[in-house]
Amino acid sequence: MRRIISGYLSLAVLCSFIFIACSKDAEMPTAVSQSGTSSGTVTLNKIAYGAQTIVATDLNQPRGLIFGPDQMLYVSESGTKGCISTVGQCEQVPPPIGPYLGGHNGSITKINLSQGQSKLNTNFPSTQTAPASGGEMTSISSVAFYQGSLYALLSGAGCSHGHPEVPNGILQVNSDGSWKEIADISSFLKSHPVANPEADDFEPDGDLYSMIMLDNYLYYIESNHGELDRYNFNTGSIERVVDISESQGHIVPTAIAYKDGFFYVGNLTTVPYPVGAAKILKISLDGQSLSTYATGFTTILGLTFDSSGNLFVLETSIGNGQPPFFAANTGKIMRIANGDVNNVSEVTSGLNFPTAMTLGPDGNLYVSNNGFASAPGTGQVVMVNISTGGTCNGGQKIAGK
Repeated sequence: MRRIISGYLSLAVLCSFIFIACSKDAEMPTAVSQSGTSSGTVTLNKIAYGAQTIVATDLNQPRGLIFGPDQMLYVSESGTKGCISTVGQCEQVPPPIGPYLGGHNGSITKINLSQGQSKLNTNFPSTQTAPASGGEMTSISSVAFYQGSLYALLSGAGCSHGHPEVPNGILQVNSDGSWKEIADISSFLKSHPVANPEADDFEPDGDLYSMIMLDNYLYYIESNHGELDRYNFNTGSIERVVDISESQGHIVPTAIAYKDGFFYVGNLTTVPYPVGAAKILKISLDGQSLSTYATGFTTILGLTFDSSGNLFVLETSIGNGQPPFFAANTGKIMRIANGDVNNVSEVTSGLNFPTAMTLGPDGNLYVSNNGFASAPGTGQVVMVNISTGGTCNGGQKIAGK
């Protein structure tokens, strides 16, 4: 069955946001203010470890996010609707997820944390799942910078997503919002099949989720086929690093982070998304070594390291075990302390269907919240404080760790 954001729920959910402040010894948040307008400012005072503060609003299903060299926060958005059908023109995604309907309302928003936010572009190719699966949106799924330029991972295009004119791929996005495609990932996926595709849940154009920059490469995760690939700036070509499906089957890899010669890849799992069934793989830079690094997680959609070597794990929801499978306001961030997989603690909870996470220049975590199953305009970016020290819930470990 289906993997990432599209088709999670068969019922639209209007979600509420919960502030969580959990700490053993630190102070509770004080004097936190926010304007609800895009031109408003955010004033932050000392807050507790794990406390959440909304720093951006009015987003449409936000996904990948990253701070640029200009210290601005760039956030990709999935859009609001689709209406273009390509049924009869090409292979479609099987029901109930497909057929998809294409649109042109994906966005990238640029956020100045002290001065407000603005749309860099609002008409990237986007796509929407079939109504039976909830009509969830996909467009730009991740963003990264290379030599000062912004690059976007486009997952809402290709003929199977309602866009025969534009394939899924990597876009170079200019400062004025214009863009050009530099890598055709749709064609690469079709000419380089993986060992163990899932026949009843197959995306011909792929389901691209997260991307990071390393050296002269953009590394990205394709979740539906199950692979880690890269775009080589030196040659202008796409190269496979490892076929994850070959050894792991259809586990739906989603999130990627890098540290000291190894990639760390988390997975979502499949329906019914069992609690504790997700894991983190450790993959060598050349893809020749793949092993299980840590287990016992649930629905992983984000991974990031801090400067001290702690690995933070974003879990989007606790599964219900039955439709609609995911429960609102149950997203969490967990921490693996300095490489010790037996020292896992909860940083914060109460997030609502979070979809991505990045480390800010201030040493705090920034999370895309209300990232799916949410009404248009309800998406947020939430800052989670991790810069004051201490542990959340007294550093309580996960059972079985």
